Amino acid sequence: MADDKTPTRTRVVLGEVAARGRPADRTRTDLAEQTPVGEALVKGLMRAQLALALRLALVVVTGLGALPLLFVAAPGVAEFKVFGVHLPWLLLGVLSFPFLLAVGWAYVRWAERNEQDFVAVIRRPER
Repeated sequence: MADDKTPTRTRVVLGEVAARGRPADRTRTDLAEQTPVGEALVKGLMRAQLALALRLALVVVTGLGALPLLFVAAPGVAEFKVFGVHLPWLLLGVLSFPFLLAVGWAYVRWAERNEQDFVAVIRRPER
């Protein structure tokens, strides 16, 4: 005699369950397969990093490049002494290094922010 409470068998296929469980992540697939969309995303990140580098390079060139021009244009400024040291030596020989370190620190911080924004776009669920 058969028991009426015997459960019916169900066929479970992991691929179908996984496909039903989460939607396809198109952006990650585009990046992994190097499709035109993924290539455009990477090029956008590269453009953002290049723009940041060029802006900060302009800051350095303007900041350090203007000093010799100032000393040529106003020779009195070049003769000014601080703690017995001529101002050009102090600005170009000593204070330029903290300036370069600050610009480098800013570049790393902003470049990491660009990368975090890129990762946020990649991980964003599609709507």
